[in-house]
Amino acid sequence: MSENLLSYLFVYGTLLKDVDNEMSSFLHSHAVLKGKGYFYGKLYRVSWYPGAVISDNTSEKVFGMVYKIENPKYVFRVLDDYEGIGALYPKPHLYKRKLIDTFLNNGTQIKTWVYLYNQSITDLHQIVSGDFLEN
Repeated sequence: MSENLLSYLFVYGTLLKDVDNEMSSFLHSHAVLKGKGYFYGKLYRVSWYPGAVISDNTSEKVFGMVYKIENPKYVFRVLDDYEGIGALYPKPHLYKRKLIDTFLNNGTQIKTWVYLYNQSITDLHQIVSGDFLEN
């Protein structure tokens, strides 16, 4: 995989620029916003934070933002730790980082990394709008 492909991240929850926290600030100081967009999926309220899963239904969308990460090896190491991914965390991890197809609002399709929820969604409340900030 090229370094360029490895450097895009789609965020839909606590890493969004309108969410005021340390990790959101960290991301914005190490990335360039490429635009708003979506991927085909379902969004759920896990707790004070959301979790998203992939969907094959193109009418189900999770909305968020795409960033181009500067220094991806460093930034993803920090974000993986924030998302509870890695050898230090018990399995199954709460999230998994996966490369998926996302779409910018201007119609451009782009491969991005996204943190997908990696637990059961059975008892979770779905955020039907697909937008964490509007729920």
